[in-house]
Amino acid sequence: MWAHELFTCSTFTTDWLRQKMGIESQSAAIPNFPMERTCPYLPPPGYGELRANGPISRVKLYDGSVAWLVSGHSEARSLLTNPGISADPENPGYPFLNARRRAVLGQRTLVTMDPPEHSDYRRILIPAFTGRRVAQMRPVIEEIVDDLLENMLRQGPPAELMSSFALPVPSMVICQVLGIPVSDRAFFENQTQITVKPTTTPEEAGEAFTRLREYLADLLVQKQRTPGEGLLDDLLSSQVNGRNLNREEIVSLALLVLVAGHETTASMIGLGTLTLLEYPDQIATLRGDMGLMSSAVEELLRFLAIADTMTRVATEDIEIANQVIRAGDGVILAGAAINRDKRIFESPDDLDVSRPGRQHHTFGFGVHQCLGQNLARLEMEIAFKGLLSKMPTLKVTVPVESLAVKPAGGGQGIFELPITW
Repeated sequence: MWAHELFTCSTFTTDWLRQKMGIESQSAAIPNFPMERTCPYLPPPGYGELRANGPISRVKLYDGSVAWLVSGHSEARSLLTNPGISADPENPGYPFLNARRRAVLGQRTLVTMDPPEHSDYRRILIPAFTGRRVAQMRPVIEEIVDDLLENMLRQGPPAELMSSFALPVPSMVICQVLGIPVSDRAFFENQTQITVKPTTTPEEAGEAFTRLREYLADLLVQKQRTPGEGLLDDLLSSQVNGRNLNREEIVSLALLVLVAGHETTASMIGLGTLTLLEYPDQIATLRGDMGLMSSAVEELLRFLAIADTMTRVATEDIEIANQVIRAGDGVILAGAAINRDKRIFESPDDLDVSRPGRQHHTFGFGVHQCLGQNLARLEMEIAFKGLLSKMPTLKVTVPVESLAVKPAGGGQGIFELPITW
């Protein structure tokens, strides 16, 4: 499988690999992190060596600090359920992967809270994303997918999948969830895209999030005057610790749902489509038995691991895997490496749409496990079914190597996917 990985998307030399890993000489044993993907749907080349170094190793960050990199599955789960591990970036030693990430995480959200504060706010959002509530959205999602695909078919090939399908699907769905006008989706899509572009400065990323917060705050004022249906309306009457949520708290919760609820799912739909097309035996298996779609979605989530980096900091000493993580040490969990732990996954470098189980780490684990995972799964299932059934001759029109990938240190994915059928 490594031969497939190395030569399908890129060819590189040992010197090139060492440079990518930040290893300048034999004495420079600590690689730089994060590492760039050279193929959109595969982990960075250096991840193989990271896993070979053991389930926990050391990496160097952009500011010169050193953190622990977790690539082992059981070790990741152990740490994510350890009360001595914190998600709060205000704790000393928290590992920022780049300056832009530092600017973004400076705006407090549910993602950066620890229990019990985190538990109090998360509890408010849970009812909107239960399996039963999400299942009720199936007809809505199916209609959105059908309408978008029919529009693409009417216009005819070629097309660009991200802007015409992969991004609109979750954007329109999250509008339904939050109670946001669908006509506003171009605004929040554009602002979110600013935060993930490789050329965006930390200041520009912070400004984009500020505009999103202001947009949601204005929308709340409108909803107070003219109530509607959706999570935003529910939040206006929600309570925490016996009091109503204030406007800042509502905006913070809504911002997380808005951004995470469309951008990452769009990346999975686009990257998942590309990956299936790059593995013709697997897409043929799936077309032959659409009953495998649920397991195919789980396998694509495992294989692609677009939420590749999760950052934490130790607040007390922790012994694990023959190492001691000291209080104040940064901890980074590398999802794309964790999802290929040979102790858990048989032939982990192979894509197998019939692989059973949900042991992957793409939605995280523990108290911060993704709230919207049920919705994301359903959106992907319906989107892939629609594409495979309505576009049986679908193919990518450019070399995979030419596709620009999103920068390391954030959600992984591609910006464009030119297609025809």
